[in-house]
Amino acid sequence: MKIVTWNINGVKARIEVLTAWLKESDPDIVCLQEIKSVDDGFPRFELEALGYHVETHGQKGFNGVAILSKISPEEVTRGLPGEEADEQARFIEAVFSTEKGVLRVVSLYLPNGNPIDTEKFPYKLRWMARLERWAEERLALEEPLILAGDYNVIPEPIDARNPEAWVNDALFQPETRQAFRRLENLGFTDAVRSVTDEAGTYTFWDYQAGAWQKNNGIRIDHLMLSPEAANLFESASIEKHVRAWEKPSDHVPVAISIA
Repeated sequence: MKIVTWNINGVKARIEVLTAWLKESDPDIVCLQEIKSVDDGFPRFELEALGYHVETHGQKGFNGVAILSKISPEEVTRGLPGEEADEQARFIEAVFSTEKGVLRVVSLYLPNGNPIDTEKFPYKLRWMARLERWAEERLALEEPLILAGDYNVIPEPIDARNPEAWVNDALFQPETRQAFRRLENLGFTDAVRSVTDEAGTYTFWDYQAGAWQKNNGIRIDHLMLSPEAANLFESASIEKHVRAWEKPSDHVPVAISIA
């Protein structure tokens, strides 16, 4: 089974790119972030025509997450618990029934947190703490669980072409990276880093200053695997070539294969 995370950066603007990629890559489950669409406005017809079931948690103009899947989920949960006043659409969980048992998949879009001297940074850290508490509860179920998404976290200096350029950015703050490590320390495996420790392994290239052409990238899109999911893990890859397509997202799909 092939499971992919991709920050699509506007599903309506990117629908032709998305459908072309689905035909080429043929994933079983796709976790999308930053769909920038309300649920009713999501272009589900084009995706259902390709055989995908569509579940969304949308918001007008920004944020928004979705899960596309070849098999229908048994259960879908929208929104990360823990802060009632939080209305931002950043989290959707789907539970699938497979021949080998249950599979839980989350598409998450973690807050950016910039500028760090505003309320946006404490909100990011609170969101990460909520995710940690939620994940700890889910781990107690001892089921395969995949937390896939745009984490807006650069875990280590090796995950940026120019780490010194990010020292004042929320994505690379010590508190941000510590929160990510706490999630790992619950027992999650960073799928990509479990198969390669190579520098130059990136998932995002800014539209500005020729970042793509210079390979001035960062790795912020992650698939985190529970121990039960890690036991099924076969491979991971970054479908970097999609960044060179016409009208691309500034992120690229990150894929894993599980047995």
